[in-house]
Amino acid sequence: MASVKIECVVKEKYSVGESPVWEEKHGSLLYVDITEQNVYRWNPTSKQVEKIHVDAPVGAAVPRSSGGYVLAIGKRFAFLDWEKKVVTNIAQIDSDKTNTRFNDGKVDPAGRFLAGTMAIQTRPGELERHQGSLYALQTDQSVVKHFDQVDVSNGLDWSLDHKIFYYIDSLSFTVDAFDYELQSGKISNRRVVYKLEQEEVIPDGQCIDSEGKLWVACYNGGRVLRIDPETGKRIQTVKLPVSKTTCCCFGGKDYSDLYVTSATKRMDEESLQREPQAGGIFKVTGLGVKGIPSYSFVG
Repeated sequence: MASVKIECVVKEKYSVGESPVWEEKHGSLLYVDITEQNVYRWNPTSKQVEKIHVDAPVGAAVPRSSGGYVLAIGKRFAFLDWEKKVVTNIAQIDSDKTNTRFNDGKVDPAGRFLAGTMAIQTRPGELERHQGSLYALQTDQSVVKHFDQVDVSNGLDWSLDHKIFYYIDSLSFTVDAFDYELQSGKISNRRVVYKLEQEEVIPDGQCIDSEGKLWVACYNGGRVLRIDPETGKRIQTVKLPVSKTTCCCFGGKDYSDLYVTSATKRMDEESLQREPQAGGIFKVTGLGVKGIPSYSFVG
């Protein structure tokens, strides 16, 4: 087995670095800092980071097939024109709630953008339960609400045959699966595929590899787990030098690099000294497995 190497490639101290997506077109990594309200593009060749500041917490940014990006931002879906630095609203969500915001999101294999909400924390680590929902921005730009009663809507991805949708509501401490009808976008038959161990702490973002196994970033757990969703077993654990690992995606020329985002939010001085790379973005190589290209929003 190849030896696993972990390198901090973007040494910024992001507050809540999140939702990384590899963009083949630009050979770059797209990601956000939710609380700092920034969308970033990092080029591993030039080592340059480009940034656009937006007007609300941004849970996820995804590529759009016609160019630019789609954002799950505040309580709305919006387009981002990167060149003009212009954000155009598409649709409002959660109109009956004052205390929610978008969190994580991802594009499905048919080009829809699924993203979920959570309650805004009232005090550190405290939030009102069951305030979140999962939404889909359809390719005709209409919005479908899949379900509510979510605590912290988080990691999502689809099985290689597109028939299963994997989803994380962080405070359930599980990775769940649904049957997925790609044509209609309907989801049903929710079940648990993995329950986190205590030391793995909180499941956050996730992605799938080319063997159909899931990679789950553990917030406050300082690790990424590789899980077999068919057996419900953990196959591998990759420990990182930071505790607040938030999300992961595969990228690089052949999708053999695993990129992992992290956070510094609510870390005290002592913790920051103990974890000097906290808030950075890490590249994990030598895993011996590849990811698959991300999908772009169509519409």
